Amino acid sequence: MPPHSRADEAPPVFTRAVASLRARTVRPEIVLEDIPAPRRLAPYAAAMSATVHADGGDAAFGRLIVLYDPEGSRDWPGPFRVVAYVSAELEPDLSGDPLLGQVAWSWLTEALSSRGAGHHTLSGTVTRATTEGFGLKAGEPATTEMELRASWTPTESQDLSAHMATWLDLLSTAAGLPPVDVADISRRTRPEP
Repeated sequence: MPPHSRADEAPPVFTRAVASLRARTVRPEIVLEDIPAPRRLAPYAAAMSATVHADGGDAAFGRLIVLYDPEGSRDWPGPFRVVAYVSAELEPDLSGDPLLGQVAWSWLTEALSSRGAGHHTLSGTVTRATTEGFGLKAGEPATTEMELRASWTPTESQDLSAHMATWLDLLSTAAGLPPVDVADISRRTRPEP
């Protein structure tokens, strides 16, 4: 079945699910943007990107895609599928850690659990890529980027806000942002005696 191109033709269940993504409060360091959704993955799809700004630069980037197939003709169980992508540059001391993949994957599973995002059929990959300079670029420091790609089927279809919160938490963790409820005391000034 080809994808539908008009948003006003989308079934109410899909429209409500997409609206629930926007109900979540977003940290000031994260900038969201609606982007064109993949057209061949499902009859209905919505997508957004995020950039995490920290320490004067871009600390992480991600995409979230919600797929909906009311006829269940796709290869996933259930009418909805959430697809998440996160990319972040790692600190040099983390780049060689043999447990990096397991740790990054645990960021996702812990975020799903802590946000109460009911799901099943979770799958994905964690990739690290190291870039080294040679020739004229020999003086540039080596960098390592981590990419996490995952998809899962949500158990609820009307409200995907917990899945959005999961993705935002994953982006924040990958970017090295402190938890929202933790104060940064390094920037406080001491009171005068």
